Amino acid sequence: MKYNRTELAENIGFTSVIDKKFKTACLTVRFITKLSEDTAAANLTGTDVITYSNGSLKTFSELNEKLSSLYGASLSSFSGKRGDVQILGISSAWLMNRYAIDGEDIEGEMLSVVRDSIFKPNAIDGKFDEESFRITKNELLDRIEAEINNKRGYVISQATKTAFRGEPAECSVYGTKETAEAVTSEQAYSAYMNLLKTAVIEIHYVAPEENPSVAEMFRENFAKIERSPEKALLKNPSTLKNEVVTESEEFDVRQCKMVLSFKTDCENMYAVKMLNTIWGETPVSKLFMNVREKLSLCYYCAGRVIQSKGTVMVDVGVERKNIEKAKNEILHQLDEIRNGNITDEEFDSALKSIDNSLTAVGDTPSSYSSWYFDCFCDGEVLTPQEKFERYKNITKEDIIKTADSLNLDSIYIMYDKEEKA
Repeated sequence: MKYNRTELAENIGFTSVIDKKFKTACLTVRFITKLSEDTAAANLTGTDVITYSNGSLKTFSELNEKLSSLYGASLSSFSGKRGDVQILGISSAWLMNRYAIDGEDIEGEMLSVVRDSIFKPNAIDGKFDEESFRITKNELLDRIEAEINNKRGYVISQATKTAFRGEPAECSVYGTKETAEAVTSEQAYSAYMNLLKTAVIEIHYVAPEENPSVAEMFRENFAKIERSPEKALLKNPSTLKNEVVTESEEFDVRQCKMVLSFKTDCENMYAVKMLNTIWGETPVSKLFMNVREKLSLCYYCAGRVIQSKGTVMVDVGVERKNIEKAKNEILHQLDEIRNGNITDEEFDSALKSIDNSLTAVGDTPSSYSSWYFDCFCDGEVLTPQEKFERYKNITKEDIIKTADSLNLDSIYIMYDKEEKA
């Protein structure tokens, strides 16, 4: 495997990962911008719509027909957030030319599709094509509705708002239902044009062989854009509240849900990850084995790390009568770690779990893209093997110290209506 990253222009990075074992190539373009409720929906719609048509392929049907003719090549959009930033982009994948039956230039054709989608969108008079825009806007509204209907996801979203109140991270990557409904084709186009000018852009090309024309295509086209990039804060730890805040809502559900948000000033995120793995991330963690299995206080109980915000969240599905008991036991298991009650089996199991996740990197082209983008966000390029060595150097004392740094910040609870007294 060969890795290389260069700067095409200010705040435009191009990373190539060459691994001969692949038969396909993957090209991913990410736009990184500040997360804001005012712009999230327009930004997302703008980057979605460019994968439905472009200046050369004017309809969704034409674009799909073109992709099908290229041996089922793909072009799609994606969105996410990392703390205080919104991450939007497009991803494409295709079969390498040497596997074409009739000698077609699959890669060249796909690069033209990607180029036209990004730099020659299907727009006229300052707005996107109405049909492409209508499809993407409806899909965005469907995603927002689905998030509300997925109660576990909804609870985590609400807990995020509670934990990061007043910070960009409190916002949903989708914006709100109201802002999404209000987005117009003109606003989406303006937002996309603004991303081309101001976003931090990271491009990843993963393939079995080099192709310098990929980077050159982006260099030439971005050179035509008057850029004024705005730096995005990829790491911005959240400040612990002066006192624990509890917020709640009632829904017509049978199972209550609760999220406890903890904040830490520990800068060793390897220790934070190890702590969370032992505490609540795996089926043999303390939370799963005790809160769920031994004491039967919940239906599920799991921890997750929001690295960019210095935060650990524990979410739990629980009956109303067991909410307080479950909360106390979650805190008790954290105290167990603080008191040094970590068995060799728990420690080794955490390392094995992390090792398993790291060994999967490189199995697919997209996994390389995700890995090296995470490295960019972390500010340090490491191979999975090098990263695992960092985890192996973490000691039980490091984990105990990290547990001591964890403080409860806020609680969000979804109550059921049926059992309310």
